[in-house]
Amino acid sequence: MRRATRWDSRVLSYLTLRQAIGCLGIVLPFALAAGNRLFFSGGLQESVSDYFYTGMRGLLVGGMCVIGAFLLAPHGDDRWDRVLTKAAGAGAIGVGLFPTPPDHPTLPQAILGYCHFASGGLMFSSLAVIALWLFRRADPQARRNRLRQLRNSIYLACGVVMVAALALAGVAALPLAAALSHLDLVFWMETAASAAFGVSWLVKGHALLRDRRPLRVPAPPGTGA
Repeated sequence: MRRATRWDSRVLSYLTLRQAIGCLGIVLPFALAAGNRLFFSGGLQESVSDYFYTGMRGLLVGGMCVIGAFLLAPHGDDRWDRVLTKAAGAGAIGVGLFPTPPDHPTLPQAILGYCHFASGGLMFSSLAVIALWLFRRADPQARRNRLRQLRNSIYLACGVVMVAALALAGVAALPLAAALSHLDLVFWMETAASAAFGVSWLVKGHALLRDRRPLRVPAPPGTGA
């Protein structure tokens, strides 16, 4: 019985961490927009990262750093899990700490801007690979279980949404799309990508479509379990 209790507490902590990551990914863009409107009477920004230059800077930086820390925290099931989640975590922290450049940046501001875009690319490319490949690969019994098949389909859809939304955000940011700037397409595409990331982690954390059978995670080295 003692072993079962220890397994249960470790599984709960591991899944809770994934659920927290998913919730933050979904909520953060909306919290930034709502907070800027309610507390600072500000309008919707062109991108999520532009809230760095509003009164919501603390929430943006803090939220991205928390997401990054949560992604860095798990040990991971295998080498690829560790590499991809830690890459996404490092990217998330970089997005929070390195601001986007202003309209007429100095050289240091431009360098920080490049670091911001590189961090964002690292974060979302890693999260897309996790949804499209890692989460789906990690479920070898999916073919014999309809619930697991459904989860795999959701991971696939979330990965596709992330890739498509970020591609559209890149197109919307081009000068040729200036006529559509009033639609705030970059913000909404980034929000869609972030929401897709969040949903995939909520499903993986079994906040949604949860298995009835208890889950187990590998025991750490040296425990003798």
